[in-house]
Amino acid sequence: MRIETFKMERMQSTYENQVECNLSESGVEPMRPEDLLEGDAERLAFLQQKLGYCQSNGSEELRDQIALFYPGAKRDNVLVTNGGSEANYASFWSLLERGDRAAVMLPNYLQTWGLSRAYAGKADPFRMIERPDGRGGRRWGLDIAGLKRAVTKRTKVILVTNPNNPTGGVLDEEEMDAVVAVARASRAWLVVDEIYRGAELSGPTTPTFWGRYERTLITSGLSKAFGLPGLRIGWVVGPPAQIAKLWGYHDYTTIAPGMLSDRLARRAMTPSVREEIFARTRGYVRRYWPIVDGFVKERSDWLSVIAPVAGAIALIRYDLPIASIPLVERLRTEKSTLVVAGDQTGIPKHIRIGFGYGADPSVLHDGLGRIDALMRTLRTGSRKSAAGSRRAAGSGVKRAAAGGARRAAAAR
Repeated sequence: MRIETFKMERMQSTYENQVECNLSESGVEPMRPEDLLEGDAERLAFLQQKLGYCQSNGSEELRDQIALFYPGAKRDNVLVTNGGSEANYASFWSLLERGDRAAVMLPNYLQTWGLSRAYAGKADPFRMIERPDGRGGRRWGLDIAGLKRAVTKRTKVILVTNPNNPTGGVLDEEEMDAVVAVARASRAWLVVDEIYRGAELSGPTTPTFWGRYERTLITSGLSKAFGLPGLRIGWVVGPPAQIAKLWGYHDYTTIAPGMLSDRLARRAMTPSVREEIFARTRGYVRRYWPIVDGFVKERSDWLSVIAPVAGAIALIRYDLPIASIPLVERLRTEKSTLVVAGDQTGIPKHIRIGFGYGADPSVLHDGLGRIDALMRTLRTGSRKSAAGSRRAAGSGVKRAAAGGARRAAAAR
């Protein structure tokens, strides 16, 4: 099996620590261990923890706490992994064989697109599209007709990311019902990446797909809505038999979560603490989103954005004479600012800006200023080029007219 380069992840991991303004992150300002540990006794117990192997599928206490986030789930429904990425990797590895097909939501974090092409050999896209929000505005919603076209009798897996990365869109009940109906009709496994659940700008926590269909795997983790990416704790929630099977795949990859990560994750997933963490995350998202929104509205002649429902990410459409990958490269090399190219998530002429990192908004303001400077340069160059083309065209018309007059005079 050959696996293609995961271009977005390679770009981020190569440059995110080398730029002055990193707006490529899709989470919020990370928490610290001391934010999770309560009192001197708990801190001392943490420091005295023996660094042996943790239970390989996650401690029973952690799996119990994760299960509480999914109504009706029990510890046997949960496998703890090293990050949401391993949760997705193990799920696709276990479900897909050569000759199968996977239907994958786009735009997206394209890990699952690459895994589908590697394990099945074929990935069929269906899309999030702009739809009316019922209040006179626009929202990112599901192209239901496109989903139905993407799923065939050979489809083994349907991948949905909800809330979605990079749009920040959240499926409504009609769209969720449509996904389940299509999965049930085809008997495909439904894999739903819910890692941004809990990072909503307003309203309640996004409903889970858990419990809606018996052949469902939920993948998630602590990196986005929880602000704990450094713990590298993820999980899969699914039917007990499938979770037991996935545990066997986990034995071939990272074997077990880290002991300290498991311990801190138990605390983070305690329901009362979990809600406190979500409140912190939503505070960042609600405080920083207006900065991005205002930035785009002030440049509405060449930028536009649909407000995210969840997540500290904004997918911004631009009207400039440059593709997204070279635009991102110029931002990095000329402005020391890193964002994500829309083409690396499956949507051209867009960039994804993360707006939740930074203990204060100065990093965001600085990065947006650098983006503005380059974009204005590109716009100025575009206008000059267009004006030059018009002048050249006008001169050509005048020369042609003069030549015609001379030929007419000679004929007389």
